Amino acid sequence: MAEEPLLVVTELAPPNQVLIDGEVQGKGTQYIRDIFKQAGLTPDIQMYPWARAYKMASEEKNTFIYSIARTPEREEQFQWVGEIGRFEMGFVGLSSRTDIVINNIDQAKNYKIAMQHNDFSTQTLTKMGFEGVITSDIQHSYKLLLAKKVDLILDDPHYMLQYSDYFKLKPGHLKFIFKIDALTTVAYLAANKDTDTVLIEKMQKAHKEINKTKKSPYGK
Repeated sequence: MAEEPLLVVTELAPPNQVLIDGEVQGKGTQYIRDIFKQAGLTPDIQMYPWARAYKMASEEKNTFIYSIARTPEREEQFQWVGEIGRFEMGFVGLSSRTDIVINNIDQAKNYKIAMQHNDFSTQTLTKMGFEGVITSDIQHSYKLLLAKKVDLILDDPHYMLQYSDYFKLKPGHLKFIFKIDALTTVAYLAANKDTDTVLIEKMQKAHKEINKTKKSPYGK
């Protein structure tokens, strides 16, 4: 009897995580599928707003999530299958907003910033005294920025360019304003902390094998 597919949750993040005809696809998603295939397991990959995906992976046994930043606060909340990429995040704004000037991170506190619920960037900036407009996912944050409801959002410059294409914006419509050193982190494929050990071991072994022949599309 075939094993039941394992639930895997993620968020929209083109070109690695996109929804096409109801199916989660993308370069990064195929890389994740390859790891499961190598492990002899079947993934049921579903896309949700980040806040919901994070909650599901936190609460539901044998649920996997990608790509998630590994932080000290999250260390005991998940089991970590393997590294799949790196994020170097900072403030993103509209190129037309020439009035926005940030030479140090404290200057950014003068502006309205959209931040995603349960995102490591939000958790980090909150500790630094920032108060933001909390959204369910990065797509919502971009929509607020484009509608000029907020001044800044948080993203990696690589993904900023991908979202520019996703929203069919003209080149240069968005700009990466200021890199935040505290938001440079490694992204992982992880699983709920109560996930069966045998599954984690299979996936960790498969991750190592896949990386011998394939380069993660999340890499820089």
